[in-house]
Amino acid sequence: MSKPFIALQRALPQHALSRFGGSIAASERRWLAQLLIRGFMRAYNVDLAEAERTRREDYRSFNDFFTRGLKAGARPMPSEPNSIACPADGTVSEAGPIEAGRVLQAKGIHYSADALIGGGSLTGVFDGGSFATIYLAPSNYHRVHTPLAGRLVRSRALPGELYSVNATTAGNVEALFARNERLVCEFEADFGPFVVVLVGAMIVASIEAVFDAPTSPYREQVESAHDVRFERGDELGRFLLGSTAIVLLPEGAGGFDATAGESVRMGETIGTIAD
Repeated sequence: MSKPFIALQRALPQHALSRFGGSIAASERRWLAQLLIRGFMRAYNVDLAEAERTRREDYRSFNDFFTRGLKAGARPMPSEPNSIACPADGTVSEAGPIEAGRVLQAKGIHYSADALIGGGSLTGVFDGGSFATIYLAPSNYHRVHTPLAGRLVRSRALPGELYSVNATTAGNVEALFARNERLVCEFEADFGPFVVVLVGAMIVASIEAVFDAPTSPYREQVESAHDVRFERGDELGRFLLGSTAIVLLPEGAGGFDATAGESVRMGETIGTIAD
């Protein structure tokens, strides 16, 4: 099953399909939006009890529904100041050390941390550090938040392919997360730098940031300087369909205690910063 699925993804016009899907998802024609929302809720058993707007009729488009916000207090932050908060609802794909500059994607498959972040001033900084990869399924809450307090100093919008990022694809496509379109967010914290990477995926492919960033799908690499303070748990961006968020820490900064396959929610403790 996996080989035909991967072959189909390679054969499809990923960007054209994603732009087409994006235009439909953004439509504010009420009949179309409600048809899509109703069908999606049934297919994925979506519960709006935690959402700011609990009635599907209150969403003006599928994108508006998919990127819905949560009620205040629905995802409290950890009480311990050195806890790393999970950046999103989803499932831990992998987490652990970055060995020889390589990040574990799936069993037997690694990729370069430098390739993931697109090089730049942090090249080599995460060798010997640690990482956590969170997969957001279609039914999950789709906003990504900062796992730690810090100052956003740079972002890098990197164009790329638009493979699905589910477990089947991650287990069969080499360097998947370093090949797909992604937005790299570089932060400075008290302990040093850390990075949050938002990885795009097939169909809608859109990544929206709360700060000034290019509109995806990206057509060219764009690096931007910033000076924006984020507190732990502040919203960083959102996906317009299921995707992946990856957090990288440098050597000595701390680590993650999340395990592959574990279901997590934004705000839960997934690691600790070293004292």
